[in-house]
Amino acid sequence: MDRIAVLVVDDEEQVRTFLAELLGSSGYQVRCASSGSQALEMLSGGSFDVVLLDVMMPEMSGLEVLRRYRASGGGAPVIVLSALSGAEDAMRAMKMGASDYLSKPFSNDELEDAMSRALGGSRMPARQAPAAQAAGAGSSREDSSGERVLISHSPAMRKVRALVERIADTDVPVLLLGESGTGKEVIAREVHARSNRRNRPFIKVNCAALPGELLESELFGHERGAFTGATAEKPGKFELADQGTIFLDEIGEMAIRLQAKLLQVLQDEEFFRVGGKKSVRVDSRVVVATNRELEREIELGNFREDLFYRLNVVAIRLPALRERPEDVVPLTDHFLKKYGKQFMSGVAELPPEVLRAFTEYEWPGNVRELENMVRRLCVLKDATLVLDELRSGGRTPASAPSLPTSYGGDGDVEPPAPTMRMPVPVSAPSATVTAAGPNGSVQVLEMPARGAVPAAEVPVNQVVAAPKYTNPFDVPQPPPPPPTVPEGEMSLKDIGKRAAMLAEREAILAMLQRTAWNKRRAASKLRISYKALLYKIKECGIVDPRASAEF
Repeated sequence: MDRIAVLVVDDEEQVRTFLAELLGSSGYQVRCASSGSQALEMLSGGSFDVVLLDVMMPEMSGLEVLRRYRASGGGAPVIVLSALSGAEDAMRAMKMGASDYLSKPFSNDELEDAMSRALGGSRMPARQAPAAQAAGAGSSREDSSGERVLISHSPAMRKVRALVERIADTDVPVLLLGESGTGKEVIAREVHARSNRRNRPFIKVNCAALPGELLESELFGHERGAFTGATAEKPGKFELADQGTIFLDEIGEMAIRLQAKLLQVLQDEEFFRVGGKKSVRVDSRVVVATNRELEREIELGNFREDLFYRLNVVAIRLPALRERPEDVVPLTDHFLKKYGKQFMSGVAELPPEVLRAFTEYEWPGNVRELENMVRRLCVLKDATLVLDELRSGGRTPASAPSLPTSYGGDGDVEPPAPTMRMPVPVSAPSATVTAAGPNGSVQVLEMPARGAVPAAEVPVNQVVAAPKYTNPFDVPQPPPPPPTVPEGEMSLKDIGKRAAMLAEREAILAMLQRTAWNKRRAASKLRISYKALLYKIKECGIVDPRASAEF
C-alpha cells in the first residue's frame, strides 16, 4: 500500500527540514518546494495527498499558489501555514479552498490534528477516499460519476436518505441521533455534499475529545494573550467553516457554559473569541450528533432545553444495524472489497456459514463493528476464529483452534490489524515475568500473547523457567469503572453502552501492550487522535503500568 504523499512548501530551509523529518518519522512520504513556482510545477507533475503551504513567500505568495492550484483543478487538501497572526489570511485561504489553517509556531499535536482532519475531510485523495467515506458507518461510497451514495437496502435507511435529500439545500440545523457506529458522520457529510455549500469547507469537531477550556478556543478562536500560550490570535472552527458546514460530534458531552455560547451563535450568527472584545459574524450551517438521549440529559441538568429546541429543527435518527439486517450483506461486500485488496488475494466472497452468522448476529457495535470484523477476517484469513467470536456474543473466545482453517491464501495467519473491538488471540507461547511480591515472595505474571492472566505467588527459592517471550507492559489492570446506573435499573441502551465501553477498553489495552505503552503510536494504529485516546484511557479506568509499578 502506498504511503501518504505530502508536499511541504516553504521558503525557509529550516522549516522545510523540520517538517520533512517530523512527517517522515510518522510514515509520510515527504517532498519539499522552496518557492511557489516550484510547488506549482511539482503539483502539476505529481500526485500528492496533502499540501502544507506557507503564506508569506517571496515572488509568489502561498494564497496565489493556492488560487492557481485550485483553478487548475487540483483537489488535494491544503493546510495553510502563516507566521502572522491575522485572521484575514485564514478566512481568505478557506474561501479559496484551503482545508485548514495553522499559525506559526504550532505544536506537533496541532499539526497531527490538522493532518488527520485533512485526510478525513471531504476533499480526500483517491487513495484515501474509500476508507474515509466508509469510516465509522461504512455506508457511503462514490459512484462512477463521483457522487456519494449510501449503501443501504433497508426501508429504514431509504427513509433517512430521502430526508437528507429533502433538507440538504436548506440551512436549518440538523440533529443526528443514534447509537455509536451507526453512521452519523457519514450522514453529516452527505448533508453537506448535497447542499449548496458543497464547495465550501466541512469542519468536524469532536466535543468529547477536548476539555471545556480547550474546546471553547477550538470552536471560537482566541486573541493573542487571552491565556498562557496564546502567542498569536487564532481563528476558531466556526470562522473556518464560514459559508460551509460545521459538524459538532458528541454534542451531549459539551459543557453547559459552552452550550450557552453555541446558542448565541445559532441565534445571532455572531460570537466573541476567547479574550476578544469585537464580535465575529459567521454564516455556518450547524449539524450536530449525539448517542445520548438529550431529553433525559435535560432532566438531569446536563443539557440546555433552549439549545435542544434550537437544534431540533430537523432530527434524523439512524437505526441500529440490528434494525436493518437487509444492509448486512451489502456492507459486508463493500468492506470485503475494501480490505480484501490490502490483505487477501483471489477471494471474491465469504463462505456461506460466515454470511449466515453475520446476518443472525445483532451487532451491538453496529456498522463499525461489522467493518472491523470483516477487516479481521481479511487479515487472519481464518473463518473459524470469527465464527467462534460471533457465537460467543461478539467477544473473543478464550482459546483459538490449534490448526485454523484458512482460505484465500497460503494458510499463514498474519498479525491482526488494530480494531476498536476486542482482539482475536493468536496461538503463541505464554510467558512469565517476575516481580517483587509481599513477604519476601516473588510474584509471577503468566502472559499469553494477547492479554494477561491473574498473578500467582510462589516461594522465593522456586526456579522459574526462562520465558520465550517477555512483555513487561502486559500486566493486570484494575477492574473497569462501575456503571453510572445501577445494574438493576439499566436500560437496554445503557447495557449496550456499557458493553461497548468494555470492548473498547480491551482493544485499547491490547494495543497499548503491543506498542509498549507508546500512546501516540497506539492512537495512530487505532486510527483515533492522541487526545481522544487520552480521554478514552481516563474514561475506561486504564492505568499506565510505568506509573503504577516497577518491574
